[in-house]
Amino acid sequence: QVQLVESGGGLVQAGGSLRLSCAASGRTFSNYFMGWFRQAPGKEREFVAAISGYGNTIYYADSVKGRFTVSRDNAKNTLYLQMNSLKPEDAAVYYCATRRSIFSGPYTVPQEYTNWGQGTQVTVSS
Repeated sequence: QVQLVESGGGLVQAGGSLRLSCAASGRTFSNYFMGWFRQAPGKEREFVAAISGYGNTIYYADSVKGRFTVSRDNAKNTLYLQMNSLKPEDAAVYYCATRRSIFSGPYTVPQEYTNWGQGTQVTVSS
């Protein structure tokens, strides 16, 4: 069972940047497809970005394309989300998630993931 722990959330002004991290336990991190989701109060959990095991395939939600960058360091068992040009509508709890897969996806639906972190809060002030 993979354990996931997010970090890096916080309060930032609109137009600012944050970098989220997701540390994963377990072995063979590269066998796991990783995703970022977010959930704002009163809203459904929504897909943000995802990356295949070796990072050769990446997907983004249209709302974050060109502003967010997902990456992974398999040697460190860590997933990242660099968020630039943040907007108030980006405010949410951000979750990382994983599923064991050697395929390239796409996996953009929460139900396709088997393990979740506890989330990290991102607040964007206008």
